[in-house]
Amino acid sequence: MAWITKNSGQMPEDRRSEPYLDHAFKAEMEPIVARYPKRQAATLPLLHAVQERVGYLPYQSLEEVADFLEIEASQVLDTATFYEEFWLKPKGKYVIWLCQSISCEIMGEPSLTQKVAEHLGIDPGQTTPDGKFTLMKVECLGACDGAPCALVNEKLHENLNHDNFVQVLDALK
Repeated sequence: MAWITKNSGQMPEDRRSEPYLDHAFKAEMEPIVARYPKRQAATLPLLHAVQERVGYLPYQSLEEVADFLEIEASQVLDTATFYEEFWLKPKGKYVIWLCQSISCEIMGEPSLTQKVAEHLGIDPGQTTPDGKFTLMKVECLGACDGAPCALVNEKLHENLNHDNFVQVLDALK
């Protein structure tokens, strides 16, 4: 088996002239950082705050967080890529999390995922070209009694089948 590599060190990075962490944002974050014994410990709250403000975590913002916390950018990137709730690319207006726990799987999640992916024209992990929907799979939503289930943004939908879930999606269009 051969490793497939990409020349990511030479890839251009989207940058903007104004910083993501402006003076007002840093002033707002400083009391949060002060609650921790080391600046690095505030990495997660800062990443959440940046993502809340921007919608995702552009690489430039990760570098700015690293500078603000006085740590290496690679440490911030490692943290951002470890957790599922952080996005390094823009996500859709509606993020669909399909549960793939054993309960949901037994109740038909695999075929539901396939049908939803076909309906949206994307695979799990992708966003529709119009930026409306991002389809994701999650290990468990904790709603086994309503399997199969999905979370659309912050709203839980239970006892899904292809027809009733397509109605939910069409109502969002």
